[in-house]
Amino acid sequence: MIDSAIFFKRKHCILLAAAVLAGCATTTPRTGSEAPTPTSPPAATYAKVDWKALPAVSDADLQAGFVAWRSSCTRLKNDAVWAKPCATAAAVSDKDPAAIRQFLQRDLDVYALRAGGHQADGLITGYYEPIYPGSLTRTAAATVPVYGTPDDLVVVQLDSIYPELKGKRLRGRVEGKVLKPYDDAGTIAAKGAKAPVLAWLTDPMDLQLLQIQGSGRVRLGDGTQVRLAYAEQNGHPYRAIGRWLVDQGQLKKEDVTMDAIRAWARANPARVPELLRSNPSYVFFVRNPDSPEGPRGSLNVPLTAGYSVAVDRTVVPLGSLLWLSTTRPDGSPVVRPVAAQDTGGAIAGEVRADLYWGSGDAAGKLAGDMKQKGNIWMLWPKGVALPN
Repeated sequence: MIDSAIFFKRKHCILLAAAVLAGCATTTPRTGSEAPTPTSPPAATYAKVDWKALPAVSDADLQAGFVAWRSSCTRLKNDAVWAKPCATAAAVSDKDPAAIRQFLQRDLDVYALRAGGHQADGLITGYYEPIYPGSLTRTAAATVPVYGTPDDLVVVQLDSIYPELKGKRLRGRVEGKVLKPYDDAGTIAAKGAKAPVLAWLTDPMDLQLLQIQGSGRVRLGDGTQVRLAYAEQNGHPYRAIGRWLVDQGQLKKEDVTMDAIRAWARANPARVPELLRSNPSYVFFVRNPDSPEGPRGSLNVPLTAGYSVAVDRTVVPLGSLLWLSTTRPDGSPVVRPVAAQDTGGAIAGEVRADLYWGSGDAAGKLAGDMKQKGNIWMLWPKGVALPN
């Protein structure tokens, strides 16, 4: 039980937050391109624009983006903002681009997202669902545990006490009547955790990247797969391992990709534990049934490859429909509607999105190389107040 005295005054909460988290955590980082550790974004700016301001999209992208967004409606039927548009969208044929355009323009207004009130360009990265070899039991090859949520992890939802701290949580463990910081990643790697082991991996780098992505699959020896999803986090701040490599003079900032980090780890196996300790954050997982659908994001709907994004939910509410204009790493354009269905600890700011690319190595290559400029417009129900 948590000592009630720690919540007696607001300053006690702030001091405890600093001690336990060095900043309150929300969700796990999910990015394939090692984005910098975020700070709290300034107030969002939504600049209303005409529909004609949107870049043109193909019928195929329009249909796919609409279908991806409409899947969000399974979670938004009773939502004050989206219930009515979702009910209307249910009757729109996803095979009819003209009907989709008519629905969008009739029911939704367009708002350009502006960083700091004026900056239209933002950062678009990518993420994916990795697939790694492993086992359900420890073997000579598979020695790296993937932990479920520890029995002794305590999570305190701060907005139940202070509404202004919406979405913020404290994580730690209780010793006596005191809530203390939970073990950091280095301690967990060295001593283990009081948690169920869901699977065993063959490479500690696989576990680190699984935690960065926030979900993934383990391919077993018989060819079957186990799907893992984010469950909890130890409360320590996420530190980009790519940044550590830059600070150590091992990589240049412009060269940091997942492939480059992997290559460095293969060339420097003795320093891998040091690299992993540089990120004190540790993610715990839950096993989900395997399915041909994508992994479930923070909205708890399956993600759609190429059309689901992780966003900063303080700027873009989950379930929102966005219009994205960016490029792939090879420079080819990506212009399409996308659904805000996920979040990530490294995804912060007004013009910021992490585009989900799917499962496996090809998606991982694309996601890992994405660090693109982009523009985002939010499509918002007419007559509904904008997010605070």
